[in-house]
Amino acid sequence: MTQVVTPGQRLAHSGDYRASDGTYQKDDFIYASVVGRSQILPSTIDGELPAITVTRHKEVNAIPDVGSIVTGKIIRVNPRFATMSIMVVGSTPCKSNFEGIIRVQDIRATERDKVQIYKSFRPGDVVRAEVISLGDARNYYLSTAKNELGVIFAQSMAGFTMIPISWEEMVCPKTKVIEHRKCAKPEALP
Repeated sequence: MTQVVTPGQRLAHSGDYRASDGTYQKDDFIYASVVGRSQILPSTIDGELPAITVTRHKEVNAIPDVGSIVTGKIIRVNPRFATMSIMVVGSTPCKSNFEGIIRVQDIRATERDKVQIYKSFRPGDVVRAEVISLGDARNYYLSTAKNELGVIFAQSMAGFTMIPISWEEMVCPKTKVIEHRKCAKPEALP
């Protein structure tokens, strides 16, 4: 089974597989270290565990453009904006490192003056956003002002994957603690 994964995403238990290219082992789990497709390779030696790898798309170098939908990880947050490392443009993983800024006025389409950045994003959140401007020499300007844009993956303070319960709240399934986020509306399944 192959699926698109992002850095830090838990792939498997280390007792079932061994870490290989594009992955790392921490505690009892194997995590992705790059954006790409996960793949399970059968063992070549008797008694050896199958390997789990993550390979990048090497043919295409995705470059963000105005209007494109990007996915990335929040790396820094301050009262005026959140900085995001762009990892995927559309459905194509990036080869190069790109950074984008989500300004406080670009988080929501309504009630922009009431938005607090810390109630929208936290470092480590995976966010879907739209490129609204090429920005300055270092950063793209991004927006999450549409319903389908916002946090798509977040971990609670306890380290568990959070579940969205409204467009502005997520709950930890283990501790039941509710944390504020600007959640993305889930995409319709085919």
